[in-house]
Amino acid sequence: MQLSKGAILEILNGATPNKPVFQIVSAKKMESASSAERYRILLSDSEHLYSHVMLTVQLNKLMTNNDITINSVVEVTKYMCNQVQGEKRILVLSDLNVLAKGNLKVGGRIGNPVQLNPAQLSAVAAGVPSSHSDQAAVKQTSTNQGGLNNNAFKANESRTTPSTPSRVHEIATLTPYQNRWRIRARVTMKSNIRNWSNSRGDGRLFNVNLLDSSGEIRLTGFNSEVDKYYSLLEVNKVYYISKCTLKTADKRYSTLNCDYEMTMTPETIIEPCNDDDVDLPMMTFDFVKISDLEKCKNGSSADVIGVVKVANDVGTVIGKQSQKEITKRDLQIVDQSGVAVKLTLWGDDAVNFNGQGYPVVAVKGAKVSDFGGRSLSVSGGSQMLINPDLKEAHILRGWFENEGRDQTFNMFQSDGSMGSGQSTNWKNFLQVKTENLGQGEKADYFTAKATIIFVRKENCMYQACPTADCNKKVVDQGNGLYRCEKCNREFPNYKWRMILSVNLADHTDNQWVTCFQESAESMLGIKADELGALRETDEVQFEKVINDAQFKQYVFRLRAKVETYNDENRLKTVCVGATPVDWKETGYRLIEQLSQMGI
Repeated sequence: MQLSKGAILEILNGATPNKPVFQIVSAKKMESASSAERYRILLSDSEHLYSHVMLTVQLNKLMTNNDITINSVVEVTKYMCNQVQGEKRILVLSDLNVLAKGNLKVGGRIGNPVQLNPAQLSAVAAGVPSSHSDQAAVKQTSTNQGGLNNNAFKANESRTTPSTPSRVHEIATLTPYQNRWRIRARVTMKSNIRNWSNSRGDGRLFNVNLLDSSGEIRLTGFNSEVDKYYSLLEVNKVYYISKCTLKTADKRYSTLNCDYEMTMTPETIIEPCNDDDVDLPMMTFDFVKISDLEKCKNGSSADVIGVVKVANDVGTVIGKQSQKEITKRDLQIVDQSGVAVKLTLWGDDAVNFNGQGYPVVAVKGAKVSDFGGRSLSVSGGSQMLINPDLKEAHILRGWFENEGRDQTFNMFQSDGSMGSGQSTNWKNFLQVKTENLGQGEKADYFTAKATIIFVRKENCMYQACPTADCNKKVVDQGNGLYRCEKCNREFPNYKWRMILSVNLADHTDNQWVTCFQESAESMLGIKADELGALRETDEVQFEKVINDAQFKQYVFRLRAKVETYNDENRLKTVCVGATPVDWKETGYRLIEQLSQMGI
């Protein structure tokens, strides 16, 4: 197989050979302080070897998937060469095709390439062509007065000022050691303006994420730069940017796969790009199914897309650190996985959101929390699109209109599992006993389809403190007042609370279960205050409500924990949720169980 002989020196001299063919002699993963992996490779054109060659992060998958192995032959379709740290030149490969994979097909090293020696590299730096460089390279070097062109993009020099670098660098090649650089990138995320305050004073800031074909980087502007550039920068538009400072990325505030981040200065130049040949990628997503969020770590970020099934009203909370009132809105989003999750919007996003018509929302970099099992929030580093023009959004819309609108969805529970549905820990009552559920330090959660056999009406209700956050039983003072020992107050009224003891049975065994307010109201089909009123005024109707609940089937979400009472261990089972049986879903689950049994 023939390589592009002499192409390495041509590129270092500033020429741009079209689709040169090289051999990757070796590759090494570079150590990095951030999570971004970079590969450094030893490149051969059959005449010379060059080791200052890197792959952009977008090509990492070719290494991890073993598409590129030692001695592979590749055709490079997109590359660039940058000068850093004096006369040192870095060749960055951003797109390539694998022509032959490693020793099995190539058979070893092609030709007898030699390492470029210092004399040859010095000649390149001075603009002197080597004996293997053609006249085109000499002309190119002379034209650029010893400098190097960007071999991936050509900036329109008439759009630049004399103090602005005319060539365009890729984001992946930027380092703090460079003084003069200019990038062309697309804005993929723009935050709201945020206020900050510390010992040095107060101020404002905002940030944007910038994307080109080599990678992404975060750009932050403070105070005067907020006034100057906030309204100029728009999501999905392309800009030329130069004269910013570069520093190591703070991963507490950025989830981008980049070692560095940029900060605007008074000298920063940002210009809209109106070039016709712009070929930069749009915002990209790596969507995670809602049902798979249980695999995400607390505090991590994930790209999600879903239909807004429920949009709650705007509310407020008090920030733990600032102790200031913060506006929020909770949404419930769903997808084809059959699971719903809470998504919280903050600030202006919460106020301006319109949930009418079940919109599709796509969030890049949603923050994952283990609150309530799993929940999401649109943080400062997130970007939310409403009804985006994406393939996944159109598929999601079609599914929701045809079947999802009337579907019952599972919900994450506080233990990280999901509520009712096929993804839960299904058990029958015999398995609960034989598998000794609830014996550990933590409670065990499981789901069972069972029938209510008996409801114990004695002591099923009590008079509780009317305060919203207090459910303590009150003491009748005999003078028209009711005292709450917890609140240390007397009230002229009370509220009814349920604590229902029911016996559940399936085809294997039965189990006594305690049901509190919400699950009890769901099973009895009546609110606690209404049932309490019947108990005091109409005993016959009260008993009818209790009796009517018997011999009905539900899907129960149950919590099992062994507790010690009078030196005796007892399994206490509490109902944390009861939903009517979805017979269609139950049929699918039974079919799946039969198929697993080979039936």
